[in-house]
Amino acid sequence: MGEPATARLGQGSGGDAPGPGRSIDAIVKVVRSTRSGVSIDSSAFTMFGDLFEEDFSFISNNHCGKGKKSKPRDSEPPAPRDFTNLSGIKNQGGTCYLNSLLQTLLFTPEFREALFSLGPEELGTLDDSRKPDAKVRIIPLQLQRLFAQLLLLDQQAASTTDLTESFGWSSHEEMRQHDVQELNRILFSALETSLVGTSGHDLINRLYHGVVVNQIVCKECKNVSERQEDFLDLTVAVKGVAGLEEALWNMYVEEEYFENDNLYRCGACDKLVEASKSAKLRKLPPFLTISLLRFNFDFEKCERYKETSCYTFPIQINLRPFCEQTEMDDSEYMYELFSVIIHKGGCYGGHYHVYIRDVDELGNWQLQEEEDGLIEEKVLRDTENAKETENPLVVLKGILSEEEAKQIAVDQLGQKLLEKKGVSWNKKYRKQYGALRKYLQNHPQIFQLSPDGNKVGLKETHKLLFKLDSHGQNLQRPSQKNDVHWNCEKNPPRLRATSAGCHWFDLNDSKVQPIKEKDIEKQFQGKESAYMLFYRKAQLKRPPEARGNPRYQIPEHLLNEMNAANTELQKKRAEYDSANNGIDLHLHLSCCYKFHNGALHPSLSWKESVVDLTIDRRKTLGDLRCAVFQMLESWEGDMVLSMAKPLPAGLHVYQVLDGDELTLDGIGLADGADIFVWNGKEVGGTKVLTGPEHEPVVLNVLRLAEHNEGGKGQHFSEAQLVFSCSTSLGQLHSALAPAGGIILKNGSGADTEANNWELFHEEDMKETVRSAGLKDGCSVLILDSHDQSFVNVASGNLTAFTYDISWLQVKNFCGVEEEEKHVKITATIETVMSDIKMKAIRELQLEEELVPEDYTVKEAELKMGSLLGLCRGKAPTSTQLFLYFMVGGDQNCSPEMEIVVEEMTSVRENATLKELNVCRGDTLVITEGKLPEKDFLKIPIWWLKPSSHKKHGEHAQNQVNGITWKMEALQVSAAAAPPEPTHPGLDLCYAGRIEIAGEASLEDLKMQALTLPFCQEQAVPLPSFLRAWTVDSKRPGRLLRDNKRRLSDYRLGARVEICIEPLQEEENLGPQELLLRVQMGIPGERNYSDSWDLVWDISKECTAWALRQRVASHYCLPVDKIEIAKYFPERFEWLPISSWTQQISKRKRRKKQESLQSAPYHLKDGDIIGVKNLLLDDTKDFSTIRDDIGKEKQRQLALEKRKSRQERARDPFLSEEKLPMKPRKPEVALSINVGVFR
Repeated sequence: MGEPATARLGQGSGGDAPGPGRSIDAIVKVVRSTRSGVSIDSSAFTMFGDLFEEDFSFISNNHCGKGKKSKPRDSEPPAPRDFTNLSGIKNQGGTCYLNSLLQTLLFTPEFREALFSLGPEELGTLDDSRKPDAKVRIIPLQLQRLFAQLLLLDQQAASTTDLTESFGWSSHEEMRQHDVQELNRILFSALETSLVGTSGHDLINRLYHGVVVNQIVCKECKNVSERQEDFLDLTVAVKGVAGLEEALWNMYVEEEYFENDNLYRCGACDKLVEASKSAKLRKLPPFLTISLLRFNFDFEKCERYKETSCYTFPIQINLRPFCEQTEMDDSEYMYELFSVIIHKGGCYGGHYHVYIRDVDELGNWQLQEEEDGLIEEKVLRDTENAKETENPLVVLKGILSEEEAKQIAVDQLGQKLLEKKGVSWNKKYRKQYGALRKYLQNHPQIFQLSPDGNKVGLKETHKLLFKLDSHGQNLQRPSQKNDVHWNCEKNPPRLRATSAGCHWFDLNDSKVQPIKEKDIEKQFQGKESAYMLFYRKAQLKRPPEARGNPRYQIPEHLLNEMNAANTELQKKRAEYDSANNGIDLHLHLSCCYKFHNGALHPSLSWKESVVDLTIDRRKTLGDLRCAVFQMLESWEGDMVLSMAKPLPAGLHVYQVLDGDELTLDGIGLADGADIFVWNGKEVGGTKVLTGPEHEPVVLNVLRLAEHNEGGKGQHFSEAQLVFSCSTSLGQLHSALAPAGGIILKNGSGADTEANNWELFHEEDMKETVRSAGLKDGCSVLILDSHDQSFVNVASGNLTAFTYDISWLQVKNFCGVEEEEKHVKITATIETVMSDIKMKAIRELQLEEELVPEDYTVKEAELKMGSLLGLCRGKAPTSTQLFLYFMVGGDQNCSPEMEIVVEEMTSVRENATLKELNVCRGDTLVITEGKLPEKDFLKIPIWWLKPSSHKKHGEHAQNQVNGITWKMEALQVSAAAAPPEPTHPGLDLCYAGRIEIAGEASLEDLKMQALTLPFCQEQAVPLPSFLRAWTVDSKRPGRLLRDNKRRLSDYRLGARVEICIEPLQEEENLGPQELLLRVQMGIPGERNYSDSWDLVWDISKECTAWALRQRVASHYCLPVDKIEIAKYFPERFEWLPISSWTQQISKRKRRKKQESLQSAPYHLKDGDIIGVKNLLLDDTKDFSTIRDDIGKEKQRQLALEKRKSRQERARDPFLSEEKLPMKPRKPEVALSINVGVFR
């Protein structure tokens, strides 16, 4: 030996023996091992962040055990049209205004057909659009194509992406909200520009162009001064006007007079004279577009607001009174409403949808059952009559219209109300409408108050209207000769259909629903109200061949394109349907199996014994039997198909599949099911016991084998034996324990103390293995009579155990390989590591120069049997790190080397090893290459501890037996940095941080997370045994599905955190499966039992009724005997989900119910569902004591905030300073880019 040896403690996998030139410093190292080889810390990849190129090529993809093969899920093709046979339009984020206008233009047949009449010879083709010299009119071409898709393509909603790209819009423009009236003008302008030089150059003018003439007539010389204005749409006022007809009257019938101080200079008289000004409609277009001015500006508050007062409009309107020429027939002036664009929201944002009358009868309009219709109409009529009777506006107008005087005192009006209704204003209306005088002031368009506010009268217009409605007479204004029919504000005449067979639909982006004509009345007022009206001349008649014919007038090339697209869609749907409904079955052939040791085992390899079969789940069991017969042509005799399941002991057979007429889905055959094909009696001449009562169970049988030096430790031998779960404990005792021996069962899991042993007493011998709680992996300890001194028979617990007295192995790495020796050292959990090294050096006869080290076996997290190593090297100081590093990614070719560095050594970006959480014993991998790309994600990983919730269909499974877990070789990092604190109220523990490329898959992320030291302790076999969640507000947030999907597709963001949840079995959730945490309330207590993971298929429906059925079937309870509620943890509140006790008729139930994924439940993955069993607990209060405490804390916090605001308001300095308001984004002008075609 050279220099004297210095002993120091290290950690990591054993490296090569040092060469003769190095100092002989003894290092105690913890050798970590797994079944498949040396385990590698994740720190080997993430230590230095961007310093090293990551290389995972040396991680094996081969895993032990049989995992369920995850099926690739193709993207779902677009859904076909629903029963209406009409197509919606997808919303790109903020394009609802565009969708509403496009649907209106589509259902304007004359516009649609005029656009289709323009062929490729005039517009060009989309294929030529990329040619540099080609003049292709892209906007009309894309509009043609979109209309053809909306008419012919069998999909629920079409996309406007190609059209908006032709507008020159970016993704930002598609997300912005704009005004549909503005879009109407800009789109028409863009079309006019695009169609210059074609036969459709006058398309817009021909259909929408009208003329208004303004006239001023001199009172002296009768000279008429005219000014003509063109219009494509009319803008009418809403404020202070009861409806459309009154607004048109004010614009085109009422005259403005120039008199007194406001005189007009006549050009003919050349002086200031009295004159009258008026406007008339000189030319009416075939299609009249009317824009309602619902948005105004409040000059007092200096802000915009939306006018939501009642504004009526008729289905049919006669424009004769508003026209200059009135000699023509009435039919020339009659217009019919066919589209109403509706705005819901305020002046700074909202949503558009459109009511459209199907002129060509292209859609299917389903009427409700006659009985439902009559009942609903009666209820509506009664409600309207009651509202009309109780409406104070109608009552006051009725009183004032009967008065001969123009005005009466407000107090007198109140007295007359008392006489007519028998109750005063204050008692009946004040609480809802306020004081009478204030109510009259709020309706200036109806009531006219005197300047002092003491007298009130009905405006002349409303007085005449009220008399007209009361007596049914025609109204004639004294100053005019033309008849005008009006609508009352609150009591409009019933809207009536104009064309037989034409029905109305509500087109709301992708959603299309039939509506009744009377539903239009609901859009007269409120935050959701009419915004644009579209009328068509009643003279415009459609040809018979256009009725119900969506192919009418569509060019041949578009018909061919749509036919091909429909064929491709049908093909994709068939493929998706087959993939979605196809299930893979594993057929186990009896001729390839033999029965021994309580279970079936393949006589050949596993692959040769199993035949995979893919079949549609909608097929019957008879179809499956025929398919198996066709595959196995050489089969002779009876064929029985039985459910089977691979268990740790081997394959076990369960129930026989009967009922050839039943579907595979109906009998519960799931994807990946195992089926045993046999004669139903025996296998290889041995009778096979089937069913769950004969399941084989693998038990770990432990025996005390030997004693260490001085008897200060025990060592156990372990063997795995198989028993039937119906085996009695007496039979188990006879088979395992000798005479006078005893059996103990380990009732603890891996997370509890390992000395939790239970003794089987004499009276327990009649119980079976299953009833005694013994499952696969459970341990039983066999003690002979001379070993029973360790057992307290009264309590059944061991009195001494290896957890208190341990022995360790120390291996010598200081010499050459053939000279390596190891010795056993006795130690307790309080033994200091320097004492262990002293003993090891003494036993190995090494020269020593000891360095004091003050941590103990317990602090080093060593367990009995842990292997330590002595090797050369200088012991690091308290501020230094002992690290391993290897060059290159190949573990087999690159030797592992050691280095001691200061923990404050900088690495990159002024970050030190300590700041990067590099710990002693970590392994660094240095590879050739560039720094990681910018799209690499640095993701903190949290571990969701297996809480008490269980998955549906599983029992709580015991962890690995405590003795083996306590005694096996150390596999965890002894010096790993302590995890960050667990989130309060949750089972989240910080596991570490990983760096991974955005192009990596979710499976890659799980694989890399499993290499973290914290995760290695959890013994997870495959990534498919993990769930991945995002972490939102310190809780599991969004569930990440599809292991093959790229991380970039999830749009996780730069600051995302991931939570990993271990599972008892593999999981591959589909896009239509919802994961819920379901927990049953404990009767008589304000608490819940352990929660279960419930996977709910919502592909058919996601309604309260369907969820109740699913939960009830899970708990085997009647549907009407449970109550369910969703828990909102941030508010400590429970929201009951529907009520089964409601009386719901069958007809009503057939109506489409609201999805639980929408308001108010917003059901999503991970939500907690509370269940009340009404058979045992009739209280419907779902709250717990914890909820009461949480609400009280929130209340106290709210009181403190309110108190703080009040103090701030009282402070004269703070009150002068206004709180900063969130700046509103500037409005961006809408524009459409058009090429030059002149």
